[in-house]
Amino acid sequence: MSDPLDLKRFIRTVENFPIDGIAFRDITSLIETPEAFIKTCDELTKITKEFGANIIASIESRGFIFAGTIARDLSLPFVLARKPGKLPNKTFKKSFDLEYGSTSIEIQKNTEIKPNQKIVIVDDLVATGGTAIACAELLTENFNVKNEDILILCIIDLTNLGGSELIREKGYLIKTIVDY
Repeated sequence: MSDPLDLKRFIRTVENFPIDGIAFRDITSLIETPEAFIKTCDELTKITKEFGANIIASIESRGFIFAGTIARDLSLPFVLARKPGKLPNKTFKKSFDLEYGSTSIEIQKNTEIKPNQKIVIVDDLVATGGTAIACAELLTENFNVKNEDILILCIIDLTNLGGSELIREKGYLIKTIVDY
């Protein structure tokens, strides 16, 4: 599987977490290793710049770690997609299924996003694609952003779960750094 930056050695696999049968890809060791963290953030920033993004959006919570560095490096607005009840203003909400349950995310209605802007959605990994697609649909359905103007950007792609393919089928772009 693909690992051009040699980052897999910094990503632990925790079996049966958060439930039995799940092999959880733990990025805390990557974040705790400055060399790996910087290399990852630099690559994500490079991809975002090449896409020509106007806005960074990120999914709670591990995506925030990386999205904040990209937004800072490129001086771009940073939009939060959070779990219900975590944002102080009125929100748009989207429910979706995970590989081991269901939930929803929200973006504040007062967020300034224009239909012609290019948005990068940052998360730590893509599994079934549900979270990333829900976030992208919040943007397309409520802010009239075009599918082709959205790039899903993740560190890890769990290719056997089919999320990346589903994201592409929905008309969104996706880039990842490490494939499993």
